[in-house]
Parts: sequence; C-alpha cells; structure tokens
Amino acid sequence: MKSNNESEIHNKLNAGEAVSMNHPDISELGDDASRAISLLTKFNQEHDLVKARSILGELIGKQVSDTTRVYPPLYTNYGKNISLGERVFINHACSILDLGMVEIEDDVMIGPRVSITSENHPVPVRDRKTLVPGKVLIKKNVWIGAAVTILPGVTIGENSVVAAGAVVVKDVPANCVVAGVPAKVIKQIE
Repeated sequence: MKSNNESEIHNKLNAGEAVSMNHPDISELGDDASRAISLLTKFNQEHDLVKARSILGELIGKQVSDTTRVYPPLYTNYGKNISLGERVFINHACSILDLGMVEIEDDVMIGPRVSITSENHPVPVRDRKTLVPGKVLIKKNVWIGAAVTILPGVTIGENSVVAAGAVVVKDVPANCVVAGVPAKVIKQIE
C-alpha cells in the first residue's frame, strides 16, 4: 500500500520546487525511471506505429492523438509529465527529461536527436545534488530542427523555428527563427 507522502516528491517537482537528492522519497524517482525504461523498451522495439502510439500513451498516462506520430527510439526518465498535442511529429532518437514537465502543443515538428530537459542542478557544489525543475513549453506550430538542445524553464513561442544544432537557454518569442549557441533571434517570420 502506498504511503500518504509517497507522491510528495512529485508534488514538489510539479509545483516547480527544488528537491534535494537526499529527499526521503528520492527512490521513487528510480522506480519511475525503471517503469519508463520498461515501457520505452517496448515502444522502441515496436514496428507498428499504431501499437507504438498505444504504448506511448501508457508511458505518459494519457491517450495520444491518432494524428500524433513519434518515431522510435525515444528516451525519457519519467514520461508522466509529457503532454502531446494534436498533429505533433517527433523524429528519431529524441530525449525528453520531464520531471519538471514538458508540454508540446498542436502542430509541432521536432527533428531527430533533439534533447529537451525540464530539470537542472545548481552550480555551487554544496547545492549541486538538488533537482531544480523548470517546465518547458513548446507552443503551436513550432519547428525544432535536428540536434537542438532545449534547457529547463524555456517557452518557445508560436510559429517559431529553432535551427538545427541550437542550444535554447531562454524563451523564444513567437514568429521568429533562432539559431546558435546560445540561440538568438536571427530573423522574424511574417
């Protein structure tokens, strides 16, 4: 039977609160990762995209739209904090670390080998063994190019394009193209 405080660590992360790696319930995150790995193994070995979509729904805890397509392999450390809209396309070998939540709205295209992380650690050594969540929000009609890295707490505005290889460290305005390391606006989209 589950204890009353078993989900406390998830409640803190979902509320955007930092969590020490010494938290008494930290082992829950390991259990969650084991569950995710088990489901991802099934997903990543499935050749039928309809069956794969069903496994993905089990992983994220929500039905995935028939209009959404995610190509294996996919990697995540939790899964339950991933939200996928309608007509989303995620290409091969993407990694989504979602303890801090990752929301992908409708009509988003994500290229291969993209890394989205919603958790980080402080730089000072005394605080480094702390998980710091930061929700990632990818708004409607965004196109994310191959091998992009998106860091915690970032929102990518509607209709924007993130060029291949970019590292997104801060919010991206709507209707623009960003590129580089760190990503900067290089042009507006009309």
